[in-house]
Amino acid sequence: MNKILRLLLAALLSACWAAVAVARPASATLASGYVLTSSAVTLPAELSALATGRRIQYLSTSITGAATTATGLVLTPRTGKNNRVVAWAHGTTGLADQCAPSANQAVFWPEARIAVAELLSRGWTVAATDYPGLGTAGAHPYLVGASEARAIIDSVKAARNLDAALSTQYVIDGHSQGGQGALFANQIASSYDGNLVLRGTSAIAPVSNTDVIVPYIPGTPEQGYLVMALYGLNAVDPGVQPLSVLAAPAKAKLPVLATGCLNEILLAYRDLTAEQLVVGGVVPDAVLAKFAQYDNPAQTAPSAPILIVQGTADTAVPYDVTAGVLVPQLQAYSQPVRFEAIQDATHDTSVIESADLVADWIATRFA
Repeated sequence: MNKILRLLLAALLSACWAAVAVARPASATLASGYVLTSSAVTLPAELSALATGRRIQYLSTSITGAATTATGLVLTPRTGKNNRVVAWAHGTTGLADQCAPSANQAVFWPEARIAVAELLSRGWTVAATDYPGLGTAGAHPYLVGASEARAIIDSVKAARNLDAALSTQYVIDGHSQGGQGALFANQIASSYDGNLVLRGTSAIAPVSNTDVIVPYIPGTPEQGYLVMALYGLNAVDPGVQPLSVLAAPAKAKLPVLATGCLNEILLAYRDLTAEQLVVGGVVPDAVLAKFAQYDNPAQTAPSAPILIVQGTADTAVPYDVTAGVLVPQLQAYSQPVRFEAIQDATHDTSVIESADLVADWIATRFA
């Protein structure tokens, strides 16, 4: 189904929900986590022996509280199921619908498969959101933490709506974009997750302090992330206009956002100079302030213990920002924060090398 048809369907669904809300008392309206569709799915080979999977479309809420939809996977262990739930929050895949991991195994990254396989091997059901706008109508609010957080928590609600035997206890495990979203989810859990009980959050190489990082991105091989992040802001704040920030050579490459996913986007923008990426080679202070507003976790208190994992050789999320800035920010609150540095690990290998460590930590949280 193409984007136009999805937009029409979304509009029709919104009209139907509005009609239902008029016809029934507010308490009877569809709640976040409500499963709209559910179908069996073929999992990557690394996971198919461990779990059965269903691809779902479910209700979530936007950062304004409006109804929105998201897709994702619910993975159920074939053996040893113990009714606990772990929400897996994936790293960056792209902005377009074809970049939804639940529908495109090519962007269900190898490191994510290893991490999820370890979770399944412990008997935990895994709820893995795509986030809004990846596989559903509307733009993807990339790196907007409050959007990711709601979709993550609502994926757990959706999993429980499919399987009433699942416990109300859950843990969140995320990488990169997902690590950032996991931290935001921890911040809102006590007011948003209803009768669920968040036991802890693991965040591997989480994006943070974007206003500190962004000024150094133009002219580097990582600058495709910045282009995506500008459009992520624009999805929730029309005051951020990417076309006024990007230079002409960068604008010429914008079609890749619709036709490609992460690797194609990074490749397209890799060799531009700073001046070819953004006007004057510098991201405006007003835009940096928006990054800080929407993308930076640790602005409010977490509600459950936190594990932070960071590779020392990470070039996408700098080690010094995580270790030297984010961790102290989190430690200023009352919840316990454990920090684990993975020596010489990159952005992706930190996930692989910490899979056992993270799962062991989650097990202690459930215990």
